Formats: sequence, C-alpha cells, structure tokens
Amino acid sequence: MTELTTGDGSPERNVWDSIKPYLEKESLAAFFLGVSSGFPFALLAATLTTRLAQDGIEKSTVTAFTLAFLVYNFKWLWAWIIDSVKLPIIGRLGMRVSWMIVIGLVVIAATINLALADPKQDIVWVAISAVMLGAAGATFDIIIDAYRIETLKPYQLGVGSGMSQYGWRIGAASAGALALVVATRSDWTVAYAVCSIFAFPAMITALILGEPPRHKVQAVRTSVTEKMRAIADPFVEFFKRTGAWLVLLFILVHKIGDTLANLTFRLLFDDLGYTNDEIAIYDVGVGFWALIIGVFIGGIIYARLGLKRSVLIALILMAVSNISFAGLAAIGHSNLAMAAAIGFENFASGYGGVVVVAYFSALTDLRFTAAQYALISAGASIVGRLLTGTTAGSLIEAMGYVNFYLLTTVLAVPGIILFWWMMRTGLVDSSMGTAGKEEA
Repeated sequence: MTELTTGDGSPERNVWDSIKPYLEKESLAAFFLGVSSGFPFALLAATLTTRLAQDGIEKSTVTAFTLAFLVYNFKWLWAWIIDSVKLPIIGRLGMRVSWMIVIGLVVIAATINLALADPKQDIVWVAISAVMLGAAGATFDIIIDAYRIETLKPYQLGVGSGMSQYGWRIGAASAGALALVVATRSDWTVAYAVCSIFAFPAMITALILGEPPRHKVQAVRTSVTEKMRAIADPFVEFFKRTGAWLVLLFILVHKIGDTLANLTFRLLFDDLGYTNDEIAIYDVGVGFWALIIGVFIGGIIYARLGLKRSVLIALILMAVSNISFAGLAAIGHSNLAMAAAIGFENFASGYGGVVVVAYFSALTDLRFTAAQYALISAGASIVGRLLTGTTAGSLIEAMGYVNFYLLTTVLAVPGIILFWWMMRTGLVDSSMGTAGKEEA
C-alpha cells in the first residue's frame, strides 16, 4: 500500500479495504490528536467573532481579531525547539510525549485566561489574550503534527490525514457548539472555561501510545554553532530539493480564497439575523456531517486516483464552494440555503483536508518533522489570514457580501493552475520528503 504516498495510484479496493485502515491504532490516534488541535482555532475564529459581534464590537475591529491567527503562521520560528530540546524531568517520558503534556497544560491555561477577559471592559486585553491562546495553540499544533506524522506509516498518511481532519472538525465543531450553548444559558466566561477540556485527548493519546516509532532523535546540540544549525538545517534541507521554491509558492497561494472566506462566515450569519441556536444547528450540525462524508470520500478517492489528481480535484472544489456563500448572501435569511452552503463548503473542506494534508505531511523529512511541517502549515494560510485581518471587513462594507465571496473564488484560481503545472512537470513527486517514503 506504500504507493498511496507516491501519487502513482493504488490497487482496486473493496468497501472493507477502504474502511479497515480507519480502524488501525495509528489512524485512531490521529483522530484524537485532531480533536485537541481543532478547539483553540474554533475558540479564536467563529466563536470569538460571534462573541465580539454580540457584544456590539464594530466589524472592522472584529475582523482585525483574525490577526491573532498570524501567530500560527510564525510557529516555524520556534518549531525547531520541539525537534531538538529535551525537557528536564518529564523528558524521561520521551521527547514527543513530554512536549505534548507540557504544551497541553499551557493551552488550558491560555483558554481560561481568554475566558476571563471581557470585551466590553478591556478590548485590548482581549486581543492580547487571543494572541496568547493563538501562540499556545500554534505550539500545540507543532507537537501534534509531528507526533501524527511520525506515528503513521507511509501508507497511512492519507487515511491518517483523514482521521486527523475528522478529529479537528469534531474538536472545533464540538467546542464551537458547546461554547454557543453554554454562553446562551450562562455566559461567555463559563463557555470558554468549559471548552478547555478539549486539550486532554491529545495528551492522553501520547501517554497511551508513547513515543512515535518513526521519530528520529537528533544528537544533543550544546555549542552555539550546533544550536544555530538546529534552527537552519530543516530549512536548508527543504530548499535543496528540486522545485522547492515553487512548492513553497503553491503552499502560500493555494488557500488564499478559502481562508479569506472562512474567517468571515460568522459575520455574514450575524448580519443575516441567525440566532445562536440556528448557527449551532446549521453551521455546526450540518457542517459536521457534510465534513464526515467529505473526509471519507476523500480517503477513498485518494486511494483510487493517487495523490496528484485527488489534490487537484480538492483545489477546484474548495474554490467553487465559496460561490455558495455568495448565493446565501443574495438570498438572505434562509435555513435551507444556509444548510446547503455550509454542507457544500464542509464537504469540500473535508475532502480537501485529507488529500492536501497528506501531501504536506509527505513533504517533511523525518529528522525535522516538527520544524518543516510548521513551515508548511503556517505558509498554507498566512496570506489569507493577513488579508482577512487587514482588509476583509473593509472589503465587505465596500463590495457587499455577494461580490466579496465571488472575489474569494477568483483568488483561488492561481493555486489550481500552479499545482496543475507541478503535476505536468513532475515537481510533485521530486519534492517529496522521507516521511512519504520511509518506514519506522
């Protein structure tokens, strides 16, 4: 089954052959890791947007809060620490396990801190608290991604990415829905504090499974020169590969439209007059099941069509899905239209999450898993997040929602064209890392 990571296709499989890999312990571990990875993002994205909008904060300020996500895009600056620094005392549990436990506790603390911040009293402190949770969540993602990639075997990268996406969306959706329900019946402080429990699945998974079998421990670096090499080596190795700069360009531009659109959905829902319960039912509920279907279909298509064609299909679907929100904005408050738009978007995101994350995972070198995947995942959304935080609110006010979402569709086209060209020239295969090839 190793051909799943090469993009060359794979043998025909029956229904049980398609389902069985999802039940392997490595894939199940990826699911629980994804649950913990998704919840900080949800609390900073849709949930915080809803909280600020309901507190009467103006749109330009609300969209500016998406800049808190930028800390996720700079996580590659400190990801090398996770790869090369052994923690004292708790480090005896293993480098990956010990970091998982420590950062999980930091995420819990940061979530409770944001819970105690009041937008009506001190909006600046809320912004600082959001950045703090973003930094904690980004660091949690570094260790979670490294643990996932090194636990999965090469042939499991596609299914494991799917299970991780299942977990991520379930963690994000559950935290988002729970926050809305609790906030409606209590307040936002209690809602955020309760959601901190979602950090535990990843911590417990690491304690149960122990160190991942494909983790390559680097030699201890003591001198200043050796520590500088620990920072530089992951990037030097990546950029020595054939077509590395074009691969990086694809990573930067492929998700601009999708990111720009996704971080504004709750503003649209608020302006269309949807209640918290309606958002919980149609956005979270319908979206969850659409994603489940998208992820499962993504795993099957990845196995049958191979990496390259399945990724190209994902890029097209994610671009077109933004048009459905232009339609929703044109129609107005309609539960059916909302369900359709959310359903299509989440199906496309679920399918795309499997194949694109599998491709990005396969790009890493097992010596530098944390640092390289941090660079890749950070680059994947930095442009869209920067545009959302600096221009989205103004663009919506100037263009209206319909034209805004049509614009996000157009912005997705360059990424589609670039990946198609990489397929035709062989750069997708030649740029692959050892994570997509080597066993434990």
